[in-house]
Amino acid sequence: MACRIADSVFLFMGPQLKPIRSQKIVTHNSLGIHHLTWDRLLLKGEKQKSCLFYLKKTKPIQAVATPVARSSADSAEYRKQLAESYGFRQIGEPLPGNVTLKYIIDTLPKKVFEIDDVKAWKTVLISVASYALGLFMISKAPWYLLPLAWAWTGTAITGFFVIGHDCAHKSFSKNKLVEDIVGTLAFMPLIYPYEPWRFKHDRHHAKTNMLAEDTAWHPVWKEEFDSAPLLRKAIIYGYGPFRPWMSIAHWLIWHFDIKKFRPNEVKRVKISLACVFAFMAIGWPLIVYKTGIMGWIKFWLMPWLGYHFWMSTFTMVHHTAPHIPFKSSDEWNAAQAQLNGTVHCDYPRWIEILCHNINVHIPHHISSRIPSYNLPEAHISIQEKWGKYLNEATWNWRLMKTIMTVCHVYDKEENYIAFDKLAPEESQPVAFLKRVMPDYA
Repeated sequence: MACRIADSVFLFMGPQLKPIRSQKIVTHNSLGIHHLTWDRLLLKGEKQKSCLFYLKKTKPIQAVATPVARSSADSAEYRKQLAESYGFRQIGEPLPGNVTLKYIIDTLPKKVFEIDDVKAWKTVLISVASYALGLFMISKAPWYLLPLAWAWTGTAITGFFVIGHDCAHKSFSKNKLVEDIVGTLAFMPLIYPYEPWRFKHDRHHAKTNMLAEDTAWHPVWKEEFDSAPLLRKAIIYGYGPFRPWMSIAHWLIWHFDIKKFRPNEVKRVKISLACVFAFMAIGWPLIVYKTGIMGWIKFWLMPWLGYHFWMSTFTMVHHTAPHIPFKSSDEWNAAQAQLNGTVHCDYPRWIEILCHNINVHIPHHISSRIPSYNLPEAHISIQEKWGKYLNEATWNWRLMKTIMTVCHVYDKEENYIAFDKLAPEESQPVAFLKRVMPDYA
């Protein structure tokens, strides 16, 4: 990783203040990222003393109990070093446990919840126009420019997903029938069944970063990782080099199995599945008839893979970092999960426009009823009132490398244990990523 914390001294206070909840000391060396929790570094019987930690460039961390004074800036300095190490712009302070999600919502301006039909349909116009432009680019581009055309078109159809996403959260239109129709149509080119996705996504918002109940992504279970060598190898590849396309596996597993849904949901699930299968039965043959198999690959499959790159990347960046914990249901706190456990990440402006602000994600998790076009204004308000608690980043390779090489198997004390720490002889894909992925933010 890019930022090495070498030959540095961190001073931590003993009795006066407790360290932050998930505080870890992090060093980057040729072996990767290493975590030491605060409790593990305290010597038995010495919890009332301060500790001095020397982080060596190429050696394991040495912890020595030493009676030294604490600087008032230690906590902020620790978070700053952690942010640089992980590729974040800021790592927020822990949110006090007595703050409720309702209280945070009540601090937002009322106007950010208002639905504006003109702005809503403007997002549809942007997505349709950008998608049409993308198809035109694919039809005219020479082979060596096709990757650029696919990147544009894949990003454009990600905008379709965001429109359906707003419809599912009832933040697109005041007419709920219009929302269901628009959401279904927006999802069809992506082969996403609208109602199954909506039901599962609602549970993600209700139980964000809840260890077993969150229906988005969560860490790998140790028992799952140890269950079978073949499954372990698939998991290492899936959460390592193939992670930017892991949403394809999630799509297959979660959205087409009727048995995963409640009895009162099944009828709507079947309607959505029928719409998706109808698109496949009619749309795909038409594409092949007009352009051939290679045309189907050029005009549909490659943009679809581009969409899943963003779908996977956005999702893992929104809620995945070594310092962001997943909690069991009895320890989970809604306000902490939605404000502290969600990441705001800035992407290049053209991506933000085509994807309708989906990455202004903290206000969306504070209240999913905020329309996508009001998310930037809501985020400014949250920054003003709750800024010191926010996790913020600008998309960069170090951030991606951290997630793809560290955030693997769940551990209650460390949040994550990397694959190459548990099974180094089988983790060549992770070692490969550490070698080839850029270290710069």
